[in-house]
Amino acid sequence: MKAKKIITVDLGGTKILSAILNSENEIIERVKLPTNYTNGADVIVKDIISSINELLSKTGTDQKDLRAVCLGVPGTVNPETGIIGNAPNLKIKNYNIKRSIQKHIEVPVLIENDVNLAGLGIKLFEYEDKLKNALVVFVGTGIGGALIFNGKMYRGSSFYAGEIGHIKVNDKGEISANGKATFEQIASRTAVVKSIQKDIKKGETSVLSKLVPKGKRIKSKALQTSVKKRDKVVTKHINNSCRIIGSVLGSLTTLLNIDTIVLGGGVVEALGDYMLPKIEKSFAKSVLPEPGKIVKIKITKLGDDAPLFGGLALADEFLA
Repeated sequence: MKAKKIITVDLGGTKILSAILNSENEIIERVKLPTNYTNGADVIVKDIISSINELLSKTGTDQKDLRAVCLGVPGTVNPETGIIGNAPNLKIKNYNIKRSIQKHIEVPVLIENDVNLAGLGIKLFEYEDKLKNALVVFVGTGIGGALIFNGKMYRGSSFYAGEIGHIKVNDKGEISANGKATFEQIASRTAVVKSIQKDIKKGETSVLSKLVPKGKRIKSKALQTSVKKRDKVVTKHINNSCRIIGSVLGSLTTLLNIDTIVLGGGVVEALGDYMLPKIEKSFAKSVLPEPGKIVKIKITKLGDDAPLFGGLALADEFLA
């Protein structure tokens, strides 16, 4: 018999977002903490446990009333062993995070790549388990992907499938072995912000100088406000990111012949209406017409909640 609740923890490059969900598939409480990745994996685990305990306390839930704790990690993860192969944005390599968390948790701990977890949530709750061949792409601190083939999550032979952020690209956004950078190094929010900051240091004027205090991180909401104010520096680099994203997605569609692309992540959530037409335009230029004409590019309606709901699907898969 299934326990009534699960906890999902979405471990990101900038925040740890945890939630407890009930048997009606509803989020009943959330906890958000900043990700402290500068002091090592053990400190991250300590913060994860802290967020779990806070959820239990706030909802009056005992661990024995949980079905599972599910964790999404921004990197390559083996769900069977719980080992993070490489999570560059967290500076973690070859670390068994499942074993570390399980020391403090009485119920099963399940581990998955964060965008795979989001993909599972989108597939089950947004598309009612009807996605056939799809690519889910989240743009944030980095860029991650999840692949769904014939209605099932495809993790690859060694659990590296979907790592599109590390594809080599050239300055035109074309997939290229001779590319000097990776997809996420030139199109993620991190990359966009670095380019904006470089222009501001050169003397270009941007409303971000007033919106964001000196030394503070530029977040997606600030980028959104800047675009609404038609800030030339910000729109230039957001437009460039859209061009590169569309180009890469077009090439991948030519290879995979998918029928749906679902976009998410902080930047897309904040600027989706502005970015989508530009991504679609670039996509149309790079994809072969035949596979391209059947593809629908959508923005997830679940937003940051996608991986939280994905925990329910992960528990169903591994604890059936």
